[in-house]
Amino acid sequence: MMLPRPVLVVGVLGLLVSPALGAGLQVRVMPATPRQGDVAVILVAGAHGVRELEGSLGGRPLSFFPYGEEYAAVAGIDLESKPGKMPWKVGAVDALGNPRKAAGAITVRSRAFTVQRLTLPAHMVDLDPQTERRALAEAARLRVLFDSLSAERLWRGRFTRPVGGSSPGEGYGARRIINAQPRSPHSGIDFSAESGTPVVAANRGRVALVAEFFFAGRLIVLDHGLGLYTLYFHLDGVNASEGALVERGQTIGTVGATGRATGPHLHFGAQLRRARVDPTALFTLPIKD
Repeated sequence: MMLPRPVLVVGVLGLLVSPALGAGLQVRVMPATPRQGDVAVILVAGAHGVRELEGSLGGRPLSFFPYGEEYAAVAGIDLESKPGKMPWKVGAVDALGNPRKAAGAITVRSRAFTVQRLTLPAHMVDLDPQTERRALAEAARLRVLFDSLSAERLWRGRFTRPVGGSSPGEGYGARRIINAQPRSPHSGIDFSAESGTPVVAANRGRVALVAEFFFAGRLIVLDHGLGLYTLYFHLDGVNASEGALVERGQTIGTVGATGRATGPHLHFGAQLRRARVDPTALFTLPIKD
């Protein structure tokens, strides 16, 4: 069954919504108690014939898509989300125009993050006014992109590592102290690799941005649809152009050390709208199609 237009839903912690509240909607989430930085999958059963389905988690809407006999959405828990209760609400309208409502909260667990102390050239840390304006403009450009919602889900099945090897990568959520100054937490995973190592698309998606930023260096951002983006920073070379549709495993660039980097490596990030999530959580998503 296909809905007449994109639908939004957010859900609960593996619990069934009572008939009094959800009028038969059965909602569960995996994992049941997500941590900071996790990607949660929300599954809703009993929505056959529903004309509209929408909701929010922590005030943020989620894109929802048909999945077998159910509907599914992926929810991003930002790395700086406050541990504890996070409110959710779901509203539905059936084929006869009757509303259904449910509300509650999930529990977000805290996560231990490492502290990284780095030393970089002063001009890469204490920015002159012109460079600071450039960096702020580039950050704003990314925020505008992440607020954009592509209505079609492009990704399918499992996500793959963007570089070869068996190293799990490191640094997600690390509280960075650069030249003795506390900085924003690290929002991606760093994979060590030699310069020129191929970088591949983690899943099917459209090239949303190819650019060269002060901090991120040469970069590619892939739009996988429904608010999910993956980011590839510090590239030496780029093998894809904006607007191109790429497949999972397709080479899109090569590892480099451009931007603010201490050596060749790939910074691999993931965004669900503005939620900065652990990109390795994508590798174990329980969505099979």
